[in-house]
Amino acid sequence: METLLSIHFFDALGLFLFLAGLIIGLGAVTVIDIHGFLGRKSSYWTEATTRTHKVTKPMIWLGIFLALIGGSLLYRDQTLSGIPLYHLMLACVLVLNGIFLSFSVSPYMLRREKEGKAKELLPVAWQKKIAVSLVFSDIGWWGSVILLVVYLLTH
Repeated sequence: METLLSIHFFDALGLFLFLAGLIIGLGAVTVIDIHGFLGRKSSYWTEATTRTHKVTKPMIWLGIFLALIGGSLLYRDQTLSGIPLYHLMLACVLVLNGIFLSFSVSPYMLRREKEGKAKELLPVAWQKKIAVSLVFSDIGWWGSVILLVVYLLTH
């Protein structure tokens, strides 16, 4: 009981929100990554990816938002160096990547769906752009998980 009372409220809330953001965001990213990978050569999975991204996109943004709030609380007394700085840099990568996906890829996919082309494979140029985005996304999310583990084990 003594240990529970010694936990600072904002530390607990920050860690909870950070973890919740990572779970929600990384979970949604994993789902859309798998769909996208399968959709490279399959018209069925191309259409499924278009439909699925309507659910995963807001979940990814929610994950980023929660992780940013949680990180801000968790690192509130830290200097902006080391792991807090690396987390902020990865958050910037995820936000920029999300902007590209939300305002370039998503409208393209939705336009294709309205035109009745949702089952057609994406052009190779778009597949390459999305593959690069997937790499940035996975580095950002998994890198954030690894950094949080290191932070928790060393503080």
